[in-house]
Amino acid sequence: MRILYLLLAVLLVVLQGVAGQHYFPRPFNTCRLRNGICTPGICRRPYYWIGTCNNGIDSCCARGWRN
Repeated sequence: MRILYLLLAVLLVVLQGVAGQHYFPRPFNTCRLRNGICTPGICRRPYYWIGTCNNGIDSCCARGWRN
């Protein structure tokens, strides 16, 4: 019977920790931070290549001229 009280206490501690999280973090999108878009293949005009996307396959393309 004492083990049930111990399990209840552990469950209460775990649930309190989960209740403090407001959201689940998303993966960091570095292409969006550089004002780019992810495109399969190569970048077409008026876009130019600025890197790769998070999946490592798509190209990160931005519009405009290089500085």
